[in-house]
Amino acid sequence: MTREHLPPPHPGTAPYPPQHAEAPLDPLTAPVPRYGSGALSDLLPSVAAGLGVPGMESGLTLEPADRACVFLVDGMGWEALRAHPDEAPFLTSLLAGSANGTGEPITSGFPSTTATSLASVGTGRVPGEHGLPGYTVLDPGTGRLMNQLRWQPWTDPHAWQPYPTVFQRADAAGIATSQVTAPHFEHTPLTKIALSGGTFLGRLAAEDRMDVAAERLAASDRALVYTYYAELDGNGHRYGMDSDAWRGQLMYVDRLAQRLAEQLPPRSALYVTADHGMVDIPAATEARLDFDEDWELSAGVAQLGGEGRMRHLYAVPGAAADVHAVWRDVLGEQAWVATREEAIALGWFGPGVDARVRGRIGDVVVAMRDDIAVIATRREPKESELIGMHGSATAAEQLVPLLEVRT
Repeated sequence: MTREHLPPPHPGTAPYPPQHAEAPLDPLTAPVPRYGSGALSDLLPSVAAGLGVPGMESGLTLEPADRACVFLVDGMGWEALRAHPDEAPFLTSLLAGSANGTGEPITSGFPSTTATSLASVGTGRVPGEHGLPGYTVLDPGTGRLMNQLRWQPWTDPHAWQPYPTVFQRADAAGIATSQVTAPHFEHTPLTKIALSGGTFLGRLAAEDRMDVAAERLAASDRALVYTYYAELDGNGHRYGMDSDAWRGQLMYVDRLAQRLAEQLPPRSALYVTADHGMVDIPAATEARLDFDEDWELSAGVAQLGGEGRMRHLYAVPGAAADVHAVWRDVLGEQAWVATREEAIALGWFGPGVDARVRGRIGDVVVAMRDDIAVIATRREPKESELIGMHGSATAAEQLVPLLEVRT
């Protein structure tokens, strides 16, 4: 579909921009998460296998431990961590290449966003299986967009994600299993379907979470503990990673990780990781394409899902091919644009996609390569104002650390 086939702009709006000269990116060139060997979905199955939980398999090889703790820092990408050694001296000491460090990057799933990643961590399954393939996705049963982080509008969590969590399986196998995080997460749908199993321990202060996590490890001969910190991501969204607020949060995360590491009981392993990285999006108009003001991008799109760095496009019946062609033409070399069938075949959402999940994936899937975002100032006013964003397949967003401390 070329501009000649598009409906004319409404009176008073800007004309369509000139045709892009660069060739569109081939979806085959998009980085694919290392599902099965080095992705977030492989982490807990490997940890649980080392604890003796039956039926757990993972291509990610980790040395067994009697007690294991996963500390997940929201938004702490591998590239950003490596770029800030002064703010994170303890975590930097755990990186491969340091005196005693072995830490290497693993990948999040696709898209690189919190709801998708936490579901992958907790279930040990790829997005195409657990069924949370984005920040907002279409619910084929209702025809409405569903925010999978806020769980709005409501739908039955266990129908949406029916698989047991690794925590539930570990608890059933006799492992003392705990989640130590902020109290308000206890009854959320995302916790129920991704991070439940064993004992939930809510603590407001992050220092208290580190102390309680260490106590839970020491209380049993075999233990699995999960703890979480969110504010690094929040400051990145609001102020950008090139800000004192973000750097201050990274310094605090570094102290938290060291506090927990110094309290580990014998025969323990601590894994510090993240759900995604982040990129700062310039405020310039050319870096923020506004779907709500762009007749070209919005033509034929019935529902706009995902988020600024990764979009699910749900087309008007019969318009999917045209939407795909126009977005490829407009974004050119700035983004990977694939049909649903291409994205599934290329393994973006994992080696397999369950039948119940296929309709949640956009007719067209868009992942930004350059530092741009497709915002929607009317539909998503708050999200459109963010400085730091994530969701795409770039290394800055996709690579997360896997750092290890053992006693």
